[in-house]
Amino acid sequence: MRLKCFITLLIISSCHNVFCQKYTIEKSLVQFYSHAPIEDIKAMNTRSSGLLNVANGEVVFSIPVKEFEFEKALMKEHFNEKYLESEKYPKAVFQGKFQGLMKNISGEQSVKASGKLTIHGVTKEIEIDGTIELKGNQIMAQSRFVIRLEDYKIKIPQLLWQNIAEQVEVSVEFIYKTL
Repeated sequence: MRLKCFITLLIISSCHNVFCQKYTIEKSLVQFYSHAPIEDIKAMNTRSSGLLNVANGEVVFSIPVKEFEFEKALMKEHFNEKYLESEKYPKAVFQGKFQGLMKNISGEQSVKASGKLTIHGVTKEIEIDGTIELKGNQIMAQSRFVIRLEDYKIKIPQLLWQNIAEQVEVSVEFIYKTL
């Protein structure tokens, strides 16, 4: 009877370790900032979803484009209708893998994520530097990187070139919880 209880306990604990290798986004903050001669543009989004598999480093996240919030309603309207065409391209998606992720070490680690970023219907291979911090049943991931609008076929009308920068700084902060 004791052997049976021990084996059951062993199976349960090993299954728990397997399941704890996969995490889902519990909280997210994606922001972008664009500095232009006439006006700076900032927006934030807290509606991302995604998965992280610590066992193999695979990561995927999706950002609903329409959920970005701006200081001015007109900025949001132009962003969705004229630039990102969010009816046609409703999500921005990253799918890739973390390099240098040490799954058995708690505390902050520097990592590099490489994979495919899709924005505005265009997919590009990218590498993003960031940090991951393992804390109990949570993982915090952060990164800051720059995207060029022309790389994703986001056009800036000639008339508005002083209002919108050609590059946008993006920052992401995700808190993952175990599945």
